[in-house]
Amino acid sequence: MSESAMHVGSNHLLKGLRLRLSAFALVPVLGLLILIGAWANEAFLLPANWLNILQQSSILALLVLAESLVLISGKFDLSLESTVGLAPMIGGWLVSAAAIGGSGLALNPYLAVVATLIVGVIIGIFNGFLIVRLKLNAFIVTLSMLILLRGVTLGLASGKTLYDLPPEFTYLGSAVWLGIPASIWICAWFFGFGWFFMRYHRYGRAIYAIGGNPEAARAAGIRVERVSFAVFIVASLLASLAGLLLSGRLGAVTAQQGSNLIFTTFAAAVIGGISLNGGKGSLAGALAGVLLLGIVTNILTLSQIASFWIDATFGAIILIAQTFARVTGGERSQE
Repeated sequence: MSESAMHVGSNHLLKGLRLRLSAFALVPVLGLLILIGAWANEAFLLPANWLNILQQSSILALLVLAESLVLISGKFDLSLESTVGLAPMIGGWLVSAAAIGGSGLALNPYLAVVATLIVGVIIGIFNGFLIVRLKLNAFIVTLSMLILLRGVTLGLASGKTLYDLPPEFTYLGSAVWLGIPASIWICAWFFGFGWFFMRYHRYGRAIYAIGGNPEAARAAGIRVERVSFAVFIVASLLASLAGLLLSGRLGAVTAQQGSNLIFTTFAAAVIGGISLNGGKGSLAGALAGVLLLGIVTNILTLSQIASFWIDATFGAIILIAQTFARVTGGERSQE
C-alpha cells in the first residue's frame, strides 16, 4: 500500500472516530447538569419532574429531528415553526364550532387528525418544489413561508384560540401509555427509527452524501433531487405531528402556536453537533442537544429565573458549542 493511500485511510478512520465520539460529547455535560439540578432544587430528581422535562422536550425533539434531516441534506427550513401552528389549526378549525372561531363543519375528529398531517405534507411539497425543482434560495423561500403560514394561522381563526376540542383530536398529546405520556413514546420511536434509517439505510446514507457534496452524490448515481424533495416532505410532516402533540397537551390550538420555536430548534441541532454546512452530524447528538436545553430550562425554571435569562443562556450555549466544534473538529461555518 502506498504512503498516500495509507494517509487517506487514516484520515477516514480518524473522521469516522470523531463522528462517533461527537454523538456522545454531550453526555458528560448532561451528567454535570443533572448534578447541578439536584443541588439547586430537591424536586429536580423526582420522576414527575423528569416526565415533565421529557414531555415538554418531545415536541421540540420532533422539530429538531425534522430540521436535522434538512440540515444534513445541505438545506434548511425556517417554516417548520409555522407548520406547527397552521397544521393543527386547520384540523382544529374543521372540528370546532363557529361560535369559538371554528368552521362549524363538525368534521369527524379522526379525519381532522389526518387533515392535520396532510397539511404538513402539502407544505413540504410546496417547499420542495420551490427549492429543489425551481432552485430558489432556501432561506428566502422558507422565511417567506414562515411569514405566510403564520398569517394564515392568525386569519383562519381570527386570532382566537380554538378550545373544547374533541378528545380524539387531542388524544396523542394528552394520552398516557404505561405511565408515560404518549408523546414521549412517539418521539422515542421516531428518533430510534430515524437513527437506524440514517445509519443503515441507503437513502439515509444518500442524505449524508448529498449534504457533503451533491455533485459527487449525483455522479455516484444518487437521485439528488428526489431525495432532497422527500426530505422536505418528511420534515414538514414531522412538524405537523409536533403541532398535533402540542395541541393535545395544551387542549387547544393557539393563534401563536409554535412562534419563535425555530430558534430553539436550531439551537438544539447546533449544540448536538449537526453541521450547518450539511453532510455531518448524528441524530443521537441532536437528541442530546434537545435534552440539554430541556434540562437547562427546567433548572432555571425551578430556580425561578426570569424567562429572558433562559433565552440568554441558550444563546451563550450555542456560541460555546460552535466554538468547541471549531476547535476540536475543524467545523467551519460558511461565510
